[in-house]
Parts: sequence; structure tokens; C-alpha cells
Amino acid sequence: MTDLTPALLLRAYAAGIFPMADHARDDDLFWVDPDWRGILPLDQFHLPRSLTKTVRHDRFAVTVDQDFEGVVAACAASAPGRRSTWISHRIRALYAGLHRLGHAHSVETRLEGRLVGGLYGVRLGAAFFGESMFSRETDASKVALVHLVARLRAGGFRLLDTQFVTGHLMRFGAIEIPREAYRQQLDAALTAPPGDFFALPQGLPGETVLKALA
Repeated sequence: MTDLTPALLLRAYAAGIFPMADHARDDDLFWVDPDWRGILPLDQFHLPRSLTKTVRHDRFAVTVDQDFEGVVAACAASAPGRRSTWISHRIRALYAGLHRLGHAHSVETRLEGRLVGGLYGVRLGAAFFGESMFSRETDASKVALVHLVARLRAGGFRLLDTQFVTGHLMRFGAIEIPREAYRQQLDAALTAPPGDFFALPQGLPGETVLKALA
């Protein structure tokens, strides 16, 4: 992958594959094409009752694309129970390039001005490919996910790809589907009208976000 560029990376996503590294200091990348793919059906998003209260009360200030590289760096940082990460320096450079091209976005959550949670991913057509999330305060990444889903639904997106399914994501309705079924959904999302990631304005109160999910 010596010649991997942001443009080639977009072609890879369109083909249903994505890159990873073995660890943060690894110069090499490898392509991943899982037999079973994680997705979060946008029309079946489940919002836990306790999280609804957190969103409604606006505990966190939520922004979009205000600190993309800060979010990626936080996702790549060591955390309790995770000494290393697949987000290498090369991955960070590639996705920063995608962000400059308008194809990668971040959702940030802040508490008293501090970046305490967020997520980032890639937008292509009417598909959004979630890459990673982090949290330094209870529910900080979850609130970012709620705002992301509201934004994707408002913008006419057809697919939210989570790559893999974790217990954390299953709480929101994430499921695994076979590779062939995933590629059918991906093709449909790429041939549909492009999604509008900015269909919702910045700084919406939580009550408005919850209405967008209703």
C-alpha cells in the first residue's frame, strides 16, 4: 500500500473494503473485508431511555467538524484496557486528507469546553462509514452517535456501516449481515442521491435532535 492515497481509499470503500494497521506504530496497512459486516439500520435506531434524558438536558455541547484531528487523535490514544490501537500515524494522515476533501467528518462532544467524546467516519454517496469513537465522560460518545444518526436520517443517508458489531453498538440496534447482503446495501447507497451531512445546522438543542429521530 505504498501508493495509498485518499482517492484510492474512497475507491476501496466503494468496493466494500477498508484499511487497518496492526498497531499505532505500524507503517504497513492491510485491507479488511469481513465475512459478516456490522451495520446500524437508520430506520431501526434504538435510543435507550436513560440516554434520552442526557440528550434532552444538553449535558454536552455537540459540534461537527470543529476538531477532526483532535477526535482521531483521541480515538488513537491509549485507554484503560487498550494499550494499543489500529489507528496508526499513516491512517491518521490518510483520513486527515479525506477530511480536507470533504469526505470525512467528526462529531465532537464537549463538557465545559473540553473535548470529552466523539466519533469520526467517511461519507460517500448516501453511505456513512463509522470508523471509531472515544469517550472520556459517561455517555459522551453515545451522545455523539445520537447526533450522528439524527444528521444521517435528516440528510437522506441509506447506510450506516459500523464495520463490526460490539455490545455497545448492539444497544442501539446494530446488527451483522453477510458480506453479499452488505454489498447490496452499499451499492444501493452509492447509486442513490448523495446524502447531505449538513442537513441539520450546528448546535441544535437536544430536544430538536430527538424530534429528528422520532
